[in-house]
Amino acid sequence: MRHNPPALMIFAAGFGTRMQHLTAHQPKPLIQVAGRALIDHAIMLGQEVKAEPIVANLHYLPDMLEDHLAGSEVQTLRELPDILETGGGLRNALPILGPSPVATLNSDAVWAGPNPLQLLMDAWDPTRMDALLTCIPLAQVHGRDGAGDFHIDNAGRLHRGGDMVYGGAQILKTELLEKVPDAAFSLNVVWNMMAKKNSLFGLPYPGHWCDVGHPAGIAEAEMMLAQHNV
Repeated sequence: MRHNPPALMIFAAGFGTRMQHLTAHQPKPLIQVAGRALIDHAIMLGQEVKAEPIVANLHYLPDMLEDHLAGSEVQTLRELPDILETGGGLRNALPILGPSPVATLNSDAVWAGPNPLQLLMDAWDPTRMDALLTCIPLAQVHGRDGAGDFHIDNAGRLHRGGDMVYGGAQILKTELLEKVPDAAFSLNVVWNMMAKKNSLFGLPYPGHWCDVGHPAGIAEAEMMLAQHNV
């Protein structure tokens, strides 16, 4: 089921504390992987599917990210004085993103395989879904230890716990964001509401994926990209 390109939110506001010394003087989205800043990997995915607009939220060392993105099509939005987390950050950007549905990407992941946004657009069914999350089987996950986040049932719905890792790419409707009273909150709050409505869905990713939220993830992502000729 093919749909028009969605608006895209790239989450780029975090402090990157798991990166330790690497984020002492630069925001995590500017860390280089395979010769390209992490945020540029995410932007490229959005450009490939002609996402419009593309918005990045900023908080930690925002001047550096604004300088990096100057002259690009990416619109930036500072979160001040406090960071708003994923749910609050997305809600704060809705005046730019426009009506739902929107796509979101985490800026600290690298993908080797089909464009996850294109797969989401092709599978999106707004008559059944409030959100569709790209999930990676544990065997295709790099740079991350531990159990998965979800399992996908026979109807495609997501449930907590299992052998699928949320990769940070999704399409979702945004109406439920307005029902959360807190200014700063995780999108997990909204996903839980959707799960109760049986409208939270998952899409298995056929390629490989790497978490680059920690220093070792840089080399692991570069090795993954080299192995899969990306």
